[in-house]
Amino acid sequence: MAYRSSDTRPAAVTALDAVRTLLEYIGEDPNREGLLETPARFLSAFQMYTKGYAGPTPAEVLKTFTDGAETTTSMVIVHNIPFLSLCEHHLAPVTGTAHVGYIPDGKIVGLSKLARLTEIFARRLQVQERATQQIADALVENLAPLGVGVLIRAAHGCMSHRGVQIHGSVTTTSAMRGALMNEPSARAEFLQLCHAAEKSLG
Repeated sequence: MAYRSSDTRPAAVTALDAVRTLLEYIGEDPNREGLLETPARFLSAFQMYTKGYAGPTPAEVLKTFTDGAETTTSMVIVHNIPFLSLCEHHLAPVTGTAHVGYIPDGKIVGLSKLARLTEIFARRLQVQERATQQIADALVENLAPLGVGVLIRAAHGCMSHRGVQIHGSVTTTSAMRGALMNEPSARAEFLQLCHAAEKSLG
């Protein structure tokens, strides 16, 4: 839900004042014409960036089906899911792609739901390591599949725009469960398919 400047709830008013205070802190005038609507716009954008807190739960998103799953025992992977997150340490942007897959065990889920699951956890204040594990655990909990694989590659604004200011670096994290953890051939297949999907993008 987008923030409305007419929202008079105490927390909303406090948040609006906090943004004005930040503008004053850096030496700006929040009453300047160009900045009059900035606090409300910022809060609206911030709600969008962090909508993973207020949206549907993983259980609500991961509606399963048995129809079509009777003979499906191979990997189902949605590749190159784009996402935006915020680093919880600096509130800097984290942008990247996720590969999310599983081996069904009598139940499948709509393919778009894997992207929505990724967004639920990405659209929070995060660290990449935790988000990767959360996506995998949610699939295990709600699908009870034979195996789960999650691979995330992301660029971190906290590295490129501050601190060491390294541009072009990418961080990779992975989470494997069940067969993808215990069977080397399954793990290798998942990683190979992810690599091929990335190459296809050029």
